[in-house]
Amino acid sequence: MRQKAKTMVGLIALVVLMIGVWWSSEWIYGKQIRNDDIETSADVKKNTNKRVVIDAGHGGKDSGKIGVNKVLEKDINLEIAKKVQELLLKQNIKVIMTREKDCDLADSKIEDLRKRVDIINGEKPDLAVSIHQNSYTTENIHGAQVFYYSQSDQGEKLASILQTALQKVDPENKRKEKGNDSYFILKKTEVPVVIVECGFLSNPKETEKLISEEYQDLLAKAIFDGIMEFLSL
Repeated sequence: MRQKAKTMVGLIALVVLMIGVWWSSEWIYGKQIRNDDIETSADVKKNTNKRVVIDAGHGGKDSGKIGVNKVLEKDINLEIAKKVQELLLKQNIKVIMTREKDCDLADSKIEDLRKRVDIINGEKPDLAVSIHQNSYTTENIHGAQVFYYSQSDQGEKLASILQTALQKVDPENKRKEKGNDSYFILKKTEVPVVIVECGFLSNPKETEKLISEEYQDLLAKAIFDGIMEFLSL
């Protein structure tokens, strides 16, 4: 009888111990989840003062590059720009779009560029990204490349971050970020600005990827990731 009583007491003690361990783990796990939620919420709230200009290159009567399958650069630029905008807005970042539909900003090319520069300088964002597509005389050239104003250290830093992010989408792309002194939108702006050439419309294989929503989503996410990394510096 005594032996049975001892066994019963031991079993009860074991059950109590197991319940205590389970309750402690649940409490710790629940607290961790709450802390993660708080941190995520705080991160989003912290972004309320961040401002980013997204420039969808070309538009309206200015089609930009014309792909091998007759796809227009201006349309791809706008689709990717809108996707980047959506991702940034979810992080509570103020996004200024130079255009949100198929339109140009002025009657002439130079005035259109001046208008884009005026928007960027007037808004005084933390950074600006101008989205474009590239082209070349031969079909085998491919890969995204980011351009920055060669006299801007911050522009170079932003370009490097974005180039790295884009290469994760296409590991075969060995291109490097590149400085430039002549692009109007780079040299006339007062904040870090880069031009992202997402790919080559002269390359049939890459063009097919660039017009697919799935690949556009990947590019937009890479650009978003690069922007967020730069803003966190």
